[in-house]
Amino acid sequence: MSFTLAIVGRPNVGKSTLFNRLVGKRLALVDDQPGVTRDLREGEARLGELRFTVIDTAGLEEATDESLQGRMRKLTERAVEMADACLFMIDARAGVLPADEIFADILRRKSAQVILGANKAEGRAGEGGYVEAWSLGLGDPIALSAEHGEGMFDLLQVLRPLVEAKGAEAAIIEEAAPETDVDVNEDDEADTSVRMPTADRPMQIAVVGRPNAGKSTLINKLLGEDRLLTGPEAGITRDAISLPFDWEGMPVRIFDTAGMRKKAKVQEKLERLSVADGLRAVKFAEVVVVLLDAAIPFEQQDLRIADLAEREGRAVVVAVNKWDVEDHKQEKLKELKESFERLLPQLRGAPLVTVSAKTGRGLDRLREAVERAYTVWNRRVTTAQLNRWLTGMLESHPPPAPGGRRIRLRYATQVKTRPPGFVVMCSYPDKLPESYKRYLVNGLRDAFDMPGTPIRLHFRGQGDKNPYKDRKKSKPSRLRKHLGKPSPKE
Repeated sequence: MSFTLAIVGRPNVGKSTLFNRLVGKRLALVDDQPGVTRDLREGEARLGELRFTVIDTAGLEEATDESLQGRMRKLTERAVEMADACLFMIDARAGVLPADEIFADILRRKSAQVILGANKAEGRAGEGGYVEAWSLGLGDPIALSAEHGEGMFDLLQVLRPLVEAKGAEAAIIEEAAPETDVDVNEDDEADTSVRMPTADRPMQIAVVGRPNAGKSTLINKLLGEDRLLTGPEAGITRDAISLPFDWEGMPVRIFDTAGMRKKAKVQEKLERLSVADGLRAVKFAEVVVVLLDAAIPFEQQDLRIADLAEREGRAVVVAVNKWDVEDHKQEKLKELKESFERLLPQLRGAPLVTVSAKTGRGLDRLREAVERAYTVWNRRVTTAQLNRWLTGMLESHPPPAPGGRRIRLRYATQVKTRPPGFVVMCSYPDKLPESYKRYLVNGLRDAFDMPGTPIRLHFRGQGDKNPYKDRKKSKPSRLRKHLGKPSPKE
């Protein structure tokens, strides 16, 4: 097991900034507004020769009820219990506040190893707060500047004996695979098998949808624990949190994303950052689960989100949540399927499953749909099969002849997977109408069992094969001129 360090403290003391510095990426959202972080975010930290797991937590609040702040505090306290050590951060420029003293007392009881860090200690403005930190009775404070990287060597010196005591495994100097290690251009002509997810390279799934559709509740049910913050309030999730788990034998890393509202309604900078973080998760995912609310499915924003996933070339599964409160299930399901085919023709045949994140019903069907969508997304068709298919399509419905010139489709080949991409060599590719392109794409779906997955079909010209096209006109011979006979080309 890796050594785990939880970063805790009041809101806006710089926890997420330090987290980003330790993991070497801008994974956590950072803003001047306090209370940006709400969920627990884990990352693989690098500090000198040390490698360990770091947890970014929500700012500690004094609320202990079932309010949003109270639930955030419970989640942070859970992280403290999970971690091997806690880095308790205060704002050196603000000094030690009464809330800091309360939380310091809580940490003494809950965690055996507490490291005290006085952040924002650069310059003279932080000297007073750094001196005050001694009064908390948590040992020698470390003067830090998460933004500028000051104090990292002192933090390394404190962490080294703790990490080494945990075990040599945590201190192995190896380059960890990035969390979003998705090679969307991975392609090997000789390999027709589907790359199955492994523990080192799990399947990456992003759950997206409008606010309050139940994304975090669904992921908590899949994990079997309350790992993500949930509640009746819309827009609780802000960061795109990624969590690894084993989904009935299938290694998975699942991304919980912030709810995406219409662009016109997104006014605050923080919400724009949250949505951008969610869009980034979609770009790096392999399978995107678009979660709808059964009470108001296929709203305009749902359609935009599903279309975005298709344009990004991701395998798409549409899941309708809150199915447990639906009274007329058969009539509703028929209506959903009709709306899906009518409103999202570009995803024709994509899986549509009904689930209940609250009760867990339908999650087995969701897993089957995700695995099938992933398999189709990785599918490869041999060139021989493609050209037999192309011959049949041309015989059934030949391409048009704009301006009297017949468009000839000579042969087809698959150039990539993830999603499947094909190239057809033809004459006059720019004159081929969109309707005929759709005819071929739909034919590919039906012939090779690729429902719902994005298909990229490109047409390339081979040039004119007429050997006399650019040949200069020959001059008539002197003998023909003398005899008055025309040349063969005259």
